[in-house]
Amino acid sequence: MPSISQRGQDMPASPIRKLVPYAEAAKKRGVRVFHLNIGQPDIETPPSTLEAVRHFDFKVLEYSHSAGNESYRRKLVSYYAKKKIDISYEQIIITTGGSEAILFAMLSCMDSGDEVIVPEPFYANYNGFATEAGVQVVPVTSFIENGFALPSTEAFEKAITAKTKAVLICNPNNPTGYLYSHQELNTLRQLVKKRGLYLFSDEAYREFCYEGEHFSAMQLEGLGENVVLLDTISKRYSACGGRIGALITRNQQVLDAVMKFAQARLSPPSFSQILGEAAVDLPDDYFDTTKEEYRKRRNALVERLNRIEGVFCPTPGGAFYAIARLPVPNAEHFCQWLLESFTYQGQTLMLAPAAGFYGTKGLGKSEVRLAYVLNVDSIHRAMDCLKAALDEYPHSLNYKKVQTITYK
Repeated sequence: MPSISQRGQDMPASPIRKLVPYAEAAKKRGVRVFHLNIGQPDIETPPSTLEAVRHFDFKVLEYSHSAGNESYRRKLVSYYAKKKIDISYEQIIITTGGSEAILFAMLSCMDSGDEVIVPEPFYANYNGFATEAGVQVVPVTSFIENGFALPSTEAFEKAITAKTKAVLICNPNNPTGYLYSHQELNTLRQLVKKRGLYLFSDEAYREFCYEGEHFSAMQLEGLGENVVLLDTISKRYSACGGRIGALITRNQQVLDAVMKFAQARLSPPSFSQILGEAAVDLPDDYFDTTKEEYRKRRNALVERLNRIEGVFCPTPGGAFYAIARLPVPNAEHFCQWLLESFTYQGQTLMLAPAAGFYGTKGLGKSEVRLAYVLNVDSIHRAMDCLKAALDEYPHSLNYKKVQTITYK
């Protein structure tokens, strides 16, 4: 029998989705599963954007321009201008989701064997994109004790080798929710300028900042040749299935290279570009209600987590994720146990083991990522389940204390 490629063997499984079969089996048993494992918002996609798709008048569903519809790219210029990002429509290439933007950036700016430095924990699919591109992810560790702040300059310098070509950040961060400050970004500016590196900035969660304002890497002075902005409408407009993103840079050589990859895949999805273009016309206060809802969910989640004995969760400044440290030795085993062997009032919850978000082996084993994409009532019910589970789980430190007290 023919063998699969080495690349296929090396391609990592998603830590976000790998427990899905266990969740499906639990549902078949009649268990209600609270999904805190994946960033799928329950916020309604703006009706006006869906109406724009339904009523779009065309006779042939044609290819769009490989860079995306010009009308959409021109509209995006006005969106970014409101965010104090000054660009032209020619500096925007529409991609099939933010995922393709990340992959195109790696393919266009890096050669096989090159290295990209990423603060860990990081969005787990960066590993997958790097594997596809033949690139090596080099982690620099951030720590739960200080809320996952940007690692020190010394840590970055130590990680740089002759093969280093780029630094990749996500701001606000997935999976930690940390919001990088203007000062932290200036630190990165000095580093990439000094070392002649690219700065890939994944800003998928720009709209959702709860403490302080978002500062884009595109606003950094003197980095026109270094910064590549990676973006998406998925979380912004609760349109994850639309698969529309964007790669933006002022570096013409990068744009020319990316365009060749864009032409090879022909064009981004047509219907979703119509949706994205209509979304730019939403009122300026559209995000106010959504952001306040996520703030309430964040506060409920973090407060409940930190009230559970042995659990620690720093307060995230943005996005809609949090990482919590649990009183368990192996969070992946615990997460599987939740779905296979535990119910509380006919309910359980699904979490993402955090070890899969680290590049350094052995880190994050007791941590989980939680996405606060459910309403506040569901979050409280999920936390009731988690508290009961930690009291019942045989390997939990809480369980041992309960058993000792019961024995006495």
